Amino acid sequence: MNYKHTLNLPKTDFPMKADLPNREPKILKQWQDMDLYGKIRNIRKGKNKFILHDGPPYANGNIHMGHALNKILKDIVIRYKTMRGLDSPYVPGWDCHGLPVEHQLFKELKITKHDIDQVKFRRKAYDYAMKYVAIQRDQFKRLGIFGEWENPYLTLSKDYEAEIVRSFGRLVEKGYIYKDLKPVNWCSTCETALAEAEIEYEEKSSPSIYVAFKYKDDASFVIWTTTPWTLLANVAIAVHPEEEYVFAKGPGNETYIIAKGLIEAAMKMIGIKEYKITKTAKGKELEGLEAAHPFIDRKSKVVLAEYVSMKDGTGCVHTAPGHGQEDYITGKRYGLPAVMPVDSKGKFDNTCGEFSGMDVINANKPILEKLKSQGALLHAEEVAHSYPHCWRCKRPIIFRATDQYFLKVDHKNLRKNMLKAISSDIKWIPKEGKSRISTMVENRPDWCLSRQRYWGVPIIAFYCKDCKKVLLDQKVIEHVAGFVEKEGADVWFAKKEEELMPEGAKCKKCGGIQFQKETDIIDVWFDSGVSHQAVLKKNKDLDYPCELYLEGSDQHRGWFQSALITAMGIDEKAPYKNVLTHGFVVDGEGKKMSKSLGNVITPEEVMKKYGADILRLWVASSDYSEDVRISNEILTRLADAYKKVRNTCKYLLSNLYDFDHVKDEVDYKKMLEIDRWILSELARLINNCTQNYDSYSFHKIYRDVYNFCVNEVSSIYLDVSKDRMYTYAKDSLERRSGQTAMLEVLQNLLKIIAPLLAITTDEVWGYLSIKDKSESVHLESWPNEKEHDKWIDKDLQATWTRLVATREEVLKKLEEKRQGGIIGSSLEAAVTLVTNDAALKKILQEKKDFLKYLFIVSQVKLKEGEPAILIEKAKGNKCSRCWNYGEAVGAYKDHPSLCERCVQNIK
Repeated sequence: MNYKHTLNLPKTDFPMKADLPNREPKILKQWQDMDLYGKIRNIRKGKNKFILHDGPPYANGNIHMGHALNKILKDIVIRYKTMRGLDSPYVPGWDCHGLPVEHQLFKELKITKHDIDQVKFRRKAYDYAMKYVAIQRDQFKRLGIFGEWENPYLTLSKDYEAEIVRSFGRLVEKGYIYKDLKPVNWCSTCETALAEAEIEYEEKSSPSIYVAFKYKDDASFVIWTTTPWTLLANVAIAVHPEEEYVFAKGPGNETYIIAKGLIEAAMKMIGIKEYKITKTAKGKELEGLEAAHPFIDRKSKVVLAEYVSMKDGTGCVHTAPGHGQEDYITGKRYGLPAVMPVDSKGKFDNTCGEFSGMDVINANKPILEKLKSQGALLHAEEVAHSYPHCWRCKRPIIFRATDQYFLKVDHKNLRKNMLKAISSDIKWIPKEGKSRISTMVENRPDWCLSRQRYWGVPIIAFYCKDCKKVLLDQKVIEHVAGFVEKEGADVWFAKKEEELMPEGAKCKKCGGIQFQKETDIIDVWFDSGVSHQAVLKKNKDLDYPCELYLEGSDQHRGWFQSALITAMGIDEKAPYKNVLTHGFVVDGEGKKMSKSLGNVITPEEVMKKYGADILRLWVASSDYSEDVRISNEILTRLADAYKKVRNTCKYLLSNLYDFDHVKDEVDYKKMLEIDRWILSELARLINNCTQNYDSYSFHKIYRDVYNFCVNEVSSIYLDVSKDRMYTYAKDSLERRSGQTAMLEVLQNLLKIIAPLLAITTDEVWGYLSIKDKSESVHLESWPNEKEHDKWIDKDLQATWTRLVATREEVLKKLEEKRQGGIIGSSLEAAVTLVTNDAALKKILQEKKDFLKYLFIVSQVKLKEGEPAILIEKAKGNKCSRCWNYGEAVGAYKDHPSLCERCVQNIK
């Protein structure tokens, strides 16, 4: 007789094959059709807010893995906070101005900045940026990211541009903005000043030279430099006031002036083995002496500076105020000229004689030849060192004194207040971020705000045509902001000065009424930096300050700083309460991704092969506090892990097909012990995951959920429960108890992993039969820890820790017997447990009748003695229904092939 129809075999239409690349887009469309994000916002309206403010990516190119990592991390936070009952809208943004867009357009149009019609070019730039906003928006949505995708913030929108102008005006009004001739980071390829955040450091080979500046007779000051081209701007030699300097006479009567602590190394470098010290003097005693420039008819004055290092070189520092921040400050103190013989293209101007027209970087070699011919070059070699490069064109930059607009970071104690906020008011995750940004803020120069480019928001300043004085006035700026709000920033370039100036405006110096517009635009870091004014303050659904800024660790010197400076300058408070940073995405070996190495993996490739949820699982499984590795091997491993979690969900579903939780649910106290144990483990998981979500430790959640699914649920609970779920009567307490536990496990598991596997969890949720369930798991609330804490039973857990450990030992012995051909299935075995451990014996005795189901064997006996596990063939015949062996099989006339238990269960 076939008893298959009497078994409760698992059933579900939920597919085991995920087929995520094809299935995910359908689920995403369902979300869109039902306006899932809108429904979430509605049910959370009026609740306490949690605002994560989006740092805007550049509207340029397709998204890369760094974008995916960042946006998925944000989405995990938003989804979790929403399930916790908070109102957490997500407004994505895009940074639309600046060099990234200009560069691409110049390439496409095959033009340079000198060939363009500014207004026409800006229109093309607008179209280009909007094109990539649309492309990136669709790519982010494909990742399953929730947000206000139809209403993002764009730094090129009229209202945002007006807020940039107004924020600049507020800082002008408070006295933070000034214009000055200062050395700044300058890209001669892009022909613009650059901020610190726009600099990348790369290895570069440069000449390292020792040069003699003749003092008098045969005595010379010896300087060391790795930028020979800056010698054309030299006006001074800096020495340390408190250090001792020696006059060292060599074998040829020449005398070199070098710091005492560096004399040995320097003379060795110069190639002089024997020398005699004829005089010693403190640096401050040398102040005011004058040396001759090696090849220009100019005196070089000896000045004092505390920054002169005694670690390398000669202790005599070549000083060119036009080419360095420290040099500039020293030069200003001594009233020295900031000689600047370099034009915007990085070429020497016509004051440089034989070097005129040369590119400064290429001029190093002829300058060395010149020094050699003058007998001033004492030593030269090539050294590799870290040198600043432009973030966009990747070319080495120079330091060049030009007229620029700056934000003074020490005005009104701004720097001091920022450091206090960083230390006391803001939580940094990971905590190392605090010291990193503190050091940067402590040492940063004034912020160079102006850029000599076209695609951006103009600096609203005018020059008096009569006296050339700059007019920086908040009322004038506010007047222009009104035009920008209506017509966009293009209005500045399209309208004439008299159309833009308010009526009656006059020069504050000479009273002139004829003005010329500023041509510079503002740094794009200012654009994104003031998003707290343009977005957080102006959008009634958001909060200012907000809870969280979440970006890559490079933003300690970028957006985090530009936002903090502007917020504290305008409102005297930080724009964020918490800052979370993540590392960069690297390949499987920890190398930076690059086309030349052929190790680039794109989000699009991953989604086509694996699906978005595998990418989300990659993010969730990674410790983002370090650089995050990705490779095909890592993704394959994660896809396997995903299958195990999916399979767990499928199996739980397949046992719930006939379960009505309203009428079939079993009261906790009446549930089987194994069911109460899995609920205790589930409650612990909920608590651990809640703590880890709260601390943004997502990789720990992945680890705990994976282990729970694979170990506690699949390997133990479901494995042990199969027998009763299949063989017990449909409405039996044993089966309904199991179904009650399984429903709790599945429901809560889906909620726990919904922020991580956003698409798959909603797919599973759709197959779940619960009365009055939400349309989507993302409309559900987070599991109530207090409600589930009643399941935590420490005594039960202690008992089961011993039982599970014993089970593992039994399974090892069974496997040995299976390998030896003694048994096939474990149900063919009878186990004898021998122990002299009183505590264990007590547990085993109490669970004696359950042990055969725990070990999945047919018979278990207990004995006292030296610990041992004995395996032998089970006695009796095999039951054709449950496959257990027993001596009662064959004793029932109507069912000769069944065991006693199965006979009872089919009645």
